[in-house]
Amino acid sequence: MVTIGSPLANGSFDLDNLRDTLSEPPTNLAWWVNFWNVSDPVAAHRGVSSVFPWMIDFRINTKSLPILAHAAAEYLANDAVAAAIGYALYGSNTKEVAQVDKGLDIPLDATEHFALLALRYAYLMKTRLEGEEKDRFTGALRQVQAAAVEDIRNRNLRDGRAMPSEIARLEFDVSDPGAPVPEPRPIGHVTKDEAVVLLTVLAAENVIRPFEISISKKLWQEAMEDLAAEMGLGGQYGADVFVAAKHAQEALSGSRGVNWIKWGALGAGAAAIVVATGGLALAAGAGLAGAAVITSALASFGPGGMIGGLLTAGTLVTAGGGGIAYGLASPGTTAETLVGVVERRLAAAILRQRQHLDPDEGLWAVLVETEIEVRREYERLDEFSDASAPALKELKRKIDAIERALKYLTDHGLEPCIDSPQEDDYPTTTFSEREPRTTRQGA
Repeated sequence: MVTIGSPLANGSFDLDNLRDTLSEPPTNLAWWVNFWNVSDPVAAHRGVSSVFPWMIDFRINTKSLPILAHAAAEYLANDAVAAAIGYALYGSNTKEVAQVDKGLDIPLDATEHFALLALRYAYLMKTRLEGEEKDRFTGALRQVQAAAVEDIRNRNLRDGRAMPSEIARLEFDVSDPGAPVPEPRPIGHVTKDEAVVLLTVLAAENVIRPFEISISKKLWQEAMEDLAAEMGLGGQYGADVFVAAKHAQEALSGSRGVNWIKWGALGAGAAAIVVATGGLALAAGAGLAGAAVITSALASFGPGGMIGGLLTAGTLVTAGGGGIAYGLASPGTTAETLVGVVERRLAAAILRQRQHLDPDEGLWAVLVETEIEVRREYERLDEFSDASAPALKELKRKIDAIERALKYLTDHGLEPCIDSPQEDDYPTTTFSEREPRTTRQGA
């Protein structure tokens, strides 16, 4: 549909119930573009998207005089208006030969593999939904798939990398509401060790970001079981992913109850840790890329998108060394972010234990180093701050989460062995001895 100088944004016109009727796009409408002129008083000197955000506004220049500014002849004389009307009547006027890019049969890199895995996981969820919930989820997934393929294409063009066929086949014309959306194919075999980080992250990630639809954990677990089975891991592996997440959440929540923290909810906080480490301390994890690739990918996709979010989360679950400890302890990292990161790392450790895999030897070191940094900051601020200072409460919550994670590792046989080479690197103090030193009552 094409409109010119629409009065829909003008409060002087009595539009009856039209505003309520058009609060959502009509189901039989493919697109609606409205042309407006800033001098047009009927159009309220602004476009209709100020009232209906889903509509498309296109500003043009007509006559500056109020009457002529609204004249249909002036609007229709504009080339952009003519092009839109022509497209609506006859389709594209391009004379170029359409080129279908099928991609090349080359292996997926870590980023492409992670994105494809997330899309497949979302598809397996879609098949379990019904009615209005399924319609909304399908629409969101449609947008996410189109954006993911386009983001990967742009990155590959910039890096001079060919487009793998498994990604290229997922492309479709998102502007055509009737265009079929190709289904992501099942992922090939992945080892149990490689799958720990991949599936732990997916279980806590919103795979249709930026859209948010609340769906029961039971359905997500069923989709995860199917995904794990397709990967040659068995359905029980997928069930264990959620069991491990639940145990980790319970271990950190204490009497406060379980809080299902999504990576997306951590937002820029998680990405801030990557920035704080400069990307140099982020170790390469199983199935993931190294630090240089991760930081490059975040620059390409951004930490807020679906792909960038997956990479950020995967990096934080695998990062080692003092850099990640410094990032978690940083005053710029909220307690919620630290709890989310520790929760996922603990969940990965529990999953490894349930699947009889070698433990993550670096987890204990990361927790201890982070605890040391947080306690130092607590001691520095506690000296002069009010006992009820929000900053102290944030630090105490960080300390509490780390202590709970360390206690879980100790109670469940995941503490480093006595004869471990790293043993001399850790303090021998007990948990009670690690309590923050207080200088006043109630601190």
